[in-house]
Amino acid sequence: MNNFATTFLNVCAPFRLTKRSRLTTFNRNYQYGGIAMLVFLMIFGVGQTVAQHKSKPNIILCMADDQGWGDMGYNGHPVLKTPNFDSMARSGLRFDHFYAAAPVCSPTRGSVLTGRHPNRFGVFSWGGLLRPQEITVAEALKTAGYVTGHFGKWHLGPVRSGSPINPGNSGFDSWFSSPNFYNNNPILSREGIAVQTQGEGSMVTADAAIEFIRAQTGNNQPFLAVVWFGSPHNPYAAIEQDLQLYAGQEEKLRNYYGEITAMDRAFGKLRQELKTLKIDKNTILLFCSDNGGVKGFSATGGRGNKGQIYEGGLRVPAMLEWPDQIPKPRVTNIPFNTSDIYPTLLEITGVKMKDQPPLDGISFVPLLKGTMKSRTQPMGFWQYPGGGINEGSSAVLMAALLKEQQAGITTIDSAGLHLDAGVITRKYAESSLPGHAAWLDWPYKLHRINSKNEVKFELYNLEVDPEEKDDLSARHSKITKSMKSLMETWQKSVIFSLNGGDYR
Repeated sequence: MNNFATTFLNVCAPFRLTKRSRLTTFNRNYQYGGIAMLVFLMIFGVGQTVAQHKSKPNIILCMADDQGWGDMGYNGHPVLKTPNFDSMARSGLRFDHFYAAAPVCSPTRGSVLTGRHPNRFGVFSWGGLLRPQEITVAEALKTAGYVTGHFGKWHLGPVRSGSPINPGNSGFDSWFSSPNFYNNNPILSREGIAVQTQGEGSMVTADAAIEFIRAQTGNNQPFLAVVWFGSPHNPYAAIEQDLQLYAGQEEKLRNYYGEITAMDRAFGKLRQELKTLKIDKNTILLFCSDNGGVKGFSATGGRGNKGQIYEGGLRVPAMLEWPDQIPKPRVTNIPFNTSDIYPTLLEITGVKMKDQPPLDGISFVPLLKGTMKSRTQPMGFWQYPGGGINEGSSAVLMAALLKEQQAGITTIDSAGLHLDAGVITRKYAESSLPGHAAWLDWPYKLHRINSKNEVKFELYNLEVDPEEKDDLSARHSKITKSMKSLMETWQKSVIFSLNGGDYR
């Protein structure tokens, strides 16, 4: 970008509404910034991105709900049938050490949107509420002319109109969303209006995303589509054609496997649509899961399961397809996590956000270019104590909204909108650092377990001990001490953010 172009954008920047001003108005349109960018592009054409691409790639971020690392045919599962995921794993970039930022759903979803560890904005567990002060990837990409859409599970706040943390007020132009997981024939919220759908849950989600993608392709608009499936979350409810594939398995396993196969089919339809529209080569298609698998059902690929920050609760299947930039299949063992998605997409699109709070993720653009040999920054994980927030199942919440609409009820219980989301009422102490944390600096992973004010450490070499069985903390005291210092410094920075320090 030449100096004149840089000056032009800097002059236009003050006209964009800031995040803090939108906390009360909920106006997240970045109208003037979008106009300024459009004028710039009309005059100068689209410049090369950091990834040296001549036009803005479309972006699709897909996520499963509770699918473990080993719950894929390509990862060696002896029973599961996932032909579409397997096909993508053979043709694109496969991440063999990809991690969810947290061992449960809502925190990980927040990390995808923000590039930050979810404890920084108070989403400790499932049902946590995204703070309106946070900058989301949807808001960031809109400043570069992207049209944005969310489809499927939200689980970062209500999906009702008027909430400051519904998808629309978190940067998404279009949304067809559910407050939590869902099964077949779900009632979803289309920009706040409850809609009764018919069909297998994952296919309903994919079809909504495809409709959005077709519209943007017809308008020649770059788009971001966040597609968060509701499967394979318990209770499992596979349709008959998928149950038949797993005859002989225990009934609950049949339904679990069947949901994954149905999601695979829906994902395959979405992937094929990109080829039909002839936009596949310049579309970034990423798939991962929100946390490790469930005990008793999932092949987790390590010690532990969902809800724990051992490998089985964090390591998830992940792959990325972008034929223009990844023309040949590749596999990487370099560790990445869901917080890395945000900075990667901003680098690819050349977006820099004013007042960007500190990020925990790093860009993996160097990996895409083939110049990255190892991770440049350790990863921190932290399961802060505190239960999830249960406001009822999606089926119950959405049925109630639909009933209200049908009855013509327009008065809304404001308590369900969480109008106070983002109001920080508690001061968190930096001294205790409670809960279970981990610091991953490959190949070592240090656990810090604070239970009843007694702190113990466990150190594992994941390269030779992926099951985390051989504690090296006593034998490698220097490594333990060094990693402990870095982890606790990071934890204190997280507390600073949690207390609102990044918003001042």
